[in-house]
Amino acid sequence: MMVKARGPVWHQKQKKEGIVPRRLRGLDKEATWGKSRADGWVYGHGTFSITPHTIPIVGIFQWMPNSGNEAKRMERDIIVYEGIVRKVCMDSKADDQHLYWNLKKNHRIRLVTVPRKGMDKSESRKKMIKDMLTKKNLKDYKERSTTVEPMQGLVADIFELDRCWMRGDINNRWSFAAMGIAVQMAQWTAWKQQRSTWEVKSAVLGV
Repeated sequence: MMVKARGPVWHQKQKKEGIVPRRLRGLDKEATWGKSRADGWVYGHGTFSITPHTIPIVGIFQWMPNSGNEAKRMERDIIVYEGIVRKVCMDSKADDQHLYWNLKKNHRIRLVTVPRKGMDKSESRKKMIKDMLTKKNLKDYKERSTTVEPMQGLVADIFELDRCWMRGDINNRWSFAAMGIAVQMAQWTAWKQQRSTWEVKSAVLGV
């Protein structure tokens, strides 16, 4: 999820050259540009989230560069759970043959993603897609839209995270981590009490 930086935007060309226009006040110089299908180009910071399919509770909610590679971040964070996690689902950003086979062969983790359109021509790609898109995997991937994807939106809604609260990587790193932990704790309490893990806003904010 991309979150707009606090303050004005810094044009990409000017940022690369280190040129700050005179009238640009309160600029977050550490924010980066990123692009998504839903929001287009955004100057700010990114959040990275991992959520279990079976239990609707935030697993990880952390800061990452807005320009960062989500698939590489996922790989880095998920392989530490080798032997515990057997399958991981991610959108088409994870459509990479090396990533798929590395997780399967070296870490015994099955990756399920959406193959990019028109990228099924080579034999190696066909082999990967056939191996990945089984009926069981497709069924599991479908659950992602109701259990996993809305989780970042829940955190953003609770904290009204339309724009970063602070400037700078370190400040936002700690801010986002605190948000994730607060929601995670409230959701875990609700889960143990057999209550909805989605209706935790009042518990998180203490109201």
